[in-house]
Amino acid sequence: MAYEMSFLVLLVLLVGVLASAFRILREYERGVVFMLGRFWKVKGPGLILIIPGVQQMVRVDLRTLVLDVPTQDVISRDNVSVKVNAVVYYRVLDAQKAIIEVEDYHSATSQLAQTTLRAVLGKHELDDMLAERERLNTDIQQVLDAQTDAWGIKVANVEIKHVDLDESMVRAIARQAEAERERRAKVIHAEGELQASEKLMQAAEMLGRQSGAMQLRYMQTLSNIAGDKSSTIVFPLPIELLQGIKNLDRKP
Repeated sequence: MAYEMSFLVLLVLLVGVLASAFRILREYERGVVFMLGRFWKVKGPGLILIIPGVQQMVRVDLRTLVLDVPTQDVISRDNVSVKVNAVVYYRVLDAQKAIIEVEDYHSATSQLAQTTLRAVLGKHELDDMLAERERLNTDIQQVLDAQTDAWGIKVANVEIKHVDLDESMVRAIARQAEAERERRAKVIHAEGELQASEKLMQAAEMLGRQSGAMQLRYMQTLSNIAGDKSSTIVFPLPIELLQGIKNLDRKP
């Protein structure tokens, strides 16, 4: 009876060891296998065999991972304090490097993304952060990708999500925008005055070519303002007209 129990226990242990020797890796997974502590090879996907007690395997996900970069306090080149957060998209290209070259590639990428975000944005002015976000995304992505290449990681994209400003800075930007609109309005008004003066000069030259053209224009202006009944209009009478009236009175 004791012999049968021992055999049964041994059989269960053998089945457990054989079951633990087989691993199934999905299509997007790879297994970094170590033999007696030394790197052996990268296996997967599918069914693989691991020798228990001799080999160890570390699973690596090759899908694109999303890393949310926490809000960072950034001082721009023009000494403006802002709070910026971003999101990083990356994936593991070399499972061997991702496990051997760095202790925790996800944490390392997160810390590197935070420092790179502060370093890159600190070289630009506030206007660049607000108006040229696409260019800044590309700059951060290139710096991150160059530094994580040794870890077998590819940074595919970086997106700055929010740039939060202090309330006083928001008011200052609003005043700046209002001043800019006023400047544009004054420039447009001045350009209109210039164009109007040029047209008036051309009209004066054309009216000066005929002796009676100016008087006709004068009478037309009087006709236009005569429709206003709420005011008294005083206008000078040409001397030539008075001279003509005197000549009529002298005739028999």
